[in-house]
Amino acid sequence: MQINAAVLRAADAPYTIESLDLADPGPGEVLVKIAGTGMCHTDLLGRVPGDLVGKPVVLGHEGSGVVEAVGPDVAGIAVGDHVVMSFDSCGTCDNCRAANPGACPQMMALNMLAMPLDGRPRATTGDGEAVHTRWFGQSSFASHALGTVRNVVPVSRDVPIEQLGPLGCGIQTGAGSVLISLGVRAGDSIAVFGAGAVGLAAVMAARVAGATTIVAVDLHESRLDLARELGATHVLNGADDDIAGQIRALAGGEGVQYSFDTTAVPAVVATAVASLRTTGVCGLVGVGAAEYTLDANLLLMGRTVKGIIEGDAVPQTFIPKMIELWRQGWFPFDRLITTYPLDQINQAEQDTTSGKVVKPVLIP
Repeated sequence: MQINAAVLRAADAPYTIESLDLADPGPGEVLVKIAGTGMCHTDLLGRVPGDLVGKPVVLGHEGSGVVEAVGPDVAGIAVGDHVVMSFDSCGTCDNCRAANPGACPQMMALNMLAMPLDGRPRATTGDGEAVHTRWFGQSSFASHALGTVRNVVPVSRDVPIEQLGPLGCGIQTGAGSVLISLGVRAGDSIAVFGAGAVGLAAVMAARVAGATTIVAVDLHESRLDLARELGATHVLNGADDDIAGQIRALAGGEGVQYSFDTTAVPAVVATAVASLRTTGVCGLVGVGAAEYTLDANLLLMGRTVKGIIEGDAVPQTFIPKMIELWRQGWFPFDRLITTYPLDQINQAEQDTTSGKVVKPVLIP
């Protein structure tokens, strides 16, 4: 079928809106008419020079929409279903079977290479040029996308489907890290570094959990103001002196029980670890840094640094829970969203990298 898609042809090129031929859904595949797609910093990996993400490529990995067709061997998903598209996983490895699909050994191959494992192109231009359309099992910067039975999550039809895409990755990562991976509980303390979409989702989740000290750290005052409105009990500008010392003071002098870094900036990660009390845990989700330098004495005293993928969440169960929390007024993720037409994708990218907006959502 003919679709419109935002195609990235080179790491330093602007997106171009092009007409592509998209294949019919094959075994285990689901065709989704996209209603909205969040733009996440992970999508910027398509701009990293090198061969990680082949070009030309359609990015986008936070899609939501309505199922238009299903391929053979698809159960539990039907035409007309409203769905959120999340990350893909194999479903058969030990980690997937243990309800930890983010740790699937095929995570890289299924999500970050934008290529189907069988090597068969799913989309081509009018003259037959292959276009990569398997970014996080979906490539949803488009009017339509092919997902799989593993990464398409049916949701209720009485919620605004065009706004739900960010629940598939960024919002899930922030909330799941707090509620599932770190296991923050009532009365706990946490410092969140980076008040973008992932960090603000973490702030909201910490409020849901009943944390009594929630510190948000960012360089943008507008984001700190929003963090305060969404549940942060304290906010700090990351440009201030001795952030770790300030956080320890806010947490009674000993430090917070949890810290959470979304920035992948080595100096910020070191500060996040230094903000912990002994036996505290620092969760890392930021992508970009090749290495970190940490004070070994802090770790020897019982602190833990934990890498987290997709919040350690199972999308099929966690996404509906986030929607229910939103219904009840506890998780207003929609306050993070700014919508753009798909043909304004370059402006949306500029606005998110500059910090002007928190979470762009592209509407085909």
